[in-house]
Amino acid sequence: MALLSVPGAHVVPEARDALRAGLHVMIFSDNVAVEQEVALKAEGARRGLLVMGPDCGTALIGGVGLGFMNVVRPGALGVVAASGTGAQQVACLLDDAGVGLRAVLGVGGRDLSEEVGGASTLQALALLDADPGTQRIVVLSKTPAPAVADRVAAAAAACATPVTLAFVGPGRPDLTAVAADLAGDAWREPHWWPAPRERGHAPGRLLGLFAGGTLAQEAAAILPRAAITDFGDDRFTRGRPHPMIDQRARLDAIAGAGAGDLLLLDVVLGHGAHPDPAAELAPAVAAAVDRGAAAVVALCGTAADPQDRDRQAALLVAAGGSVHLSNAAAARKALELTTAPGDDPPAAGEVGA
Repeated sequence: MALLSVPGAHVVPEARDALRAGLHVMIFSDNVAVEQEVALKAEGARRGLLVMGPDCGTALIGGVGLGFMNVVRPGALGVVAASGTGAQQVACLLDDAGVGLRAVLGVGGRDLSEEVGGASTLQALALLDADPGTQRIVVLSKTPAPAVADRVAAAAAACATPVTLAFVGPGRPDLTAVAADLAGDAWREPHWWPAPRERGHAPGRLLGLFAGGTLAQEAAAILPRAAITDFGDDRFTRGRPHPMIDQRARLDAIAGAGAGDLLLLDVVLGHGAHPDPAAELAPAVAAAVDRGAAAVVALCGTAADPQDRDRQAALLVAAGGSVHLSNAAAARKALELTTAPGDDPPAAGEVGA
């Protein structure tokens, strides 16, 4: 396998060379034209090779994490992921419940779009179905194109291995509910660390500042229509590192929070991510709390991650935050803090700039 991480304008020739050398390809690079993605995946399919990406940030193959991947216990679950942080969230929740993973095959965030047609998802599904060590499969994605969702559902129904389809969006189970279903009797409520001082209803803005696109979309399905920003979107990463590595844009946004505002953040741990994100974020959160803001944090990580998950949680709690392993639980905590007693929760939100 070849793992490619060069600027998107230059990655396509490298990917073609890797395919012609007989290698599966994982393309970490983003900002690649969708027409180029379609062509690369068609060439890969002709050669019997899997093209993971572009914009494929997460994989677990042969026990080795690639890109952004948490340290998880081994198991028999295979994941096909058109969502990197979605796969990380489910993996971390399952690990917290004592359930392990066999493989994570990322396919890129656009794979289930109408243009790409689920090309790599269908290939990855077939590969995991043929693997005797995989006893169950889950397909994770943001909301897919309807015709593509039907195509994937038909392929899943034809598999010998049981397949769960988990498409994040309004009216669908959140990722925590998906993890609970996959864990079965092993499930337990995910860890959370309460804020040192609980706050009542917040009259100010709700600022959702996310590094993970699927985590942002999941939060938007739960929260009021408000300012939820996905800093991992292509328009923010052109010419700069991903926000799970470079936190400066989010730090600037946190500095704009004032009295009555509520900050909702995700902090994603694991290999490839910032080596100590809370060391940067906690002082900024503490300063915002001192100005009268509140903070809720979705901490996506495992106890074995190199950043020391529990230490990260402790730093964020000391800064005044409420910290949750479940992103959905964090979003619902934010909803609780921004809904006055007796009020109906507002309509679901949208992810925007």
